Amino acid sequence: MLLTSSLLNSMSGVVHGFTTRHGGVSSPPYDTLNLAWDRGEEAKTRINWDRVSAAVGLPDCPVGVVHQVHGNRVVESSGNGDPLRAQADADAIFCTRPGELVAVRTADCVPILLAGPGGVAAVHAGWRGTAQGIGPSAVRTLCERLECRPSDLTAVIGPCIGLEAYEVGEEVVEGLASLLPEDAFVSRTQPRPHVDLKAANRVLLEQEGVGLIDVLPQCTFSDSSFFSHRREGARTGRMAAVIGMVSPC
Repeated sequence: MLLTSSLLNSMSGVVHGFTTRHGGVSSPPYDTLNLAWDRGEEAKTRINWDRVSAAVGLPDCPVGVVHQVHGNRVVESSGNGDPLRAQADADAIFCTRPGELVAVRTADCVPILLAGPGGVAAVHAGWRGTAQGIGPSAVRTLCERLECRPSDLTAVIGPCIGLEAYEVGEEVVEGLASLLPEDAFVSRTQPRPHVDLKAANRVLLEQEGVGLIDVLPQCTFSDSSFFSHRREGARTGRMAAVIGMVSPC
């Protein structure tokens, strides 16, 4: 059901996970751990979220989520989150209270989890959000709220579509190249460019000064353990990247 990072596992008080598509109750083609709220199976989706929160170690806790719009807005969780009800239009959400989770949903886009002294954040970075600097925006917002430095943060980049599978048009390259040199994220060994979104987001986090960064290796397109919009089309589910605190960290 869950993948975790050794870096975040080593942080006292922090719980987290990146879900796969396994371990839930949703019906095909959303089988089985779908965590999107708009697939017509609200009761099953709520059971899935209950299983996820229990698996990470915060059963029955609030879960703050946002309506993801491929931008660079960052919001603070209200504290009474419902994983089936978005709190705002945004692509990153953070919290500073123990006993709750924040989460983003993905099916090929990049999930990023951040943890610092007294707060955590979940970030959704598709190519448009990456090109608008959603990762650095989340780092700056969390650091301002926590009154800490980027070097005090730990970041984990989770499963997303990998370089070999992510063939794109030149508009994607041009968008990302506004922030990064092409050689940091583009392969041109095939007729059309391929983009490495994990590498792009890692470089952006490094440029922002984040202290420790872990990158999980899984590709959501090539590994059927994950939902993939590019592989399966619109009729697929969503994974989630979740993070919270059980005690002040």
